[in-house]
Amino acid sequence: MNVHRKPPQMPELKIGKLVARIPIIQGGMGVGISLSGLASAVAREGGIGVMATAGIGMLERDFRSDLKAANERALRREIRQARKKTDGIIGVNIMLALSDYGDLCRVAIEEGIDLVILSAGLPLKVPENMAPGWPRDCGSMIVPKLSSGRAASLIFKHWARHYDRVPDAVVLEGPMAGGHQGYRKEDLINPDIVVEKMVPSVLAAVRPFEQRYGMQIPVIVGGGIYTGADIYRFLEMGVQGVMMGTRFVATYECDAHENFKQAYLDCRKEDMVVIDSPVGLPGRAILNQYLKDVAEGIRKPYKCSWQCLRTCDVQNAPYCIAEALTNAKEGLLEEGFAFAGANAYRVNEIVSVKNLIESLVREYECAAAAAAETQQPVHA
Repeated sequence: MNVHRKPPQMPELKIGKLVARIPIIQGGMGVGISLSGLASAVAREGGIGVMATAGIGMLERDFRSDLKAANERALRREIRQARKKTDGIIGVNIMLALSDYGDLCRVAIEEGIDLVILSAGLPLKVPENMAPGWPRDCGSMIVPKLSSGRAASLIFKHWARHYDRVPDAVVLEGPMAGGHQGYRKEDLINPDIVVEKMVPSVLAAVRPFEQRYGMQIPVIVGGGIYTGADIYRFLEMGVQGVMMGTRFVATYECDAHENFKQAYLDCRKEDMVVIDSPVGLPGRAILNQYLKDVAEGIRKPYKCSWQCLRTCDVQNAPYCIAEALTNAKEGLLEEGFAFAGANAYRVNEIVSVKNLIESLVREYECAAAAAAETQQPVHA
């Protein structure tokens, strides 16, 4: 009798003590795109919901006079609101370039956040005020985001040497991701630089430290992952999970204004552009009149009361990126622009988080079944 192998179900994602029912982490999107509304909805469906801390306090009344207090207050509020909505896994994304990076790490961990994703930089020196008990007894999982196997090797070796601990997981983000990038501008449009080619080197960099510390260190991949078939393909490469941002913007629960989501529905492939951000990093965004004006040398007047990003060239910047992104989040696209992943032009409808995740699971299972059909049957 021929017994065909049962196609694999979408596996769990385990990060230390955390167990997500599905291996999907929703990308943390600032400014204000992924807050408690989106993150809690993803967590309720078995994924990991992530709130972005960049610009989290921009709409607080005292942001211009006391950025630190405004950001801390807003972050505590969003974490507590998320906790009221779900008992699922909630994380935060914190950019190293933020001027109050260390304080935001401390606040998130004080509030019992499940995991902290460190992005937009190489987190070799971890803030001394990261958390009580750091580095041994931190209650939150610490997950750096990186863009190469070399970066992974540097982080793991440095942490092992100086802190006698290593990250609980890593996120390898490829060049198709939206927002600020850890790549050179020319790399973002180079068809030969793809995340698939980077996976083996990151897995190889992590493996010795799994053996040394007797722990599983998941590698999560993000940037350009759009379908359940994409998820299956990457998991077959040996990673344990995926990070997806763009797909979750086009959901009812996304914290952005409807005009922001409409920009995703309306954009075309040729509208996906790479810009020079005032913070000194390239970024991927949806082309609109605001960005066309900037490209033509038209400056957007602003007043910087507090340099919220350490790398921002305040004196020469043609516009304030924090204001531009906040305006876009509020639906004022004529006064800002939307960051987006390279596949944003493929979005054609707004759906619920529940329906999106169900469709991704179905697509994964179809891809797994198709792969199983190509294999030889088991003889019993």
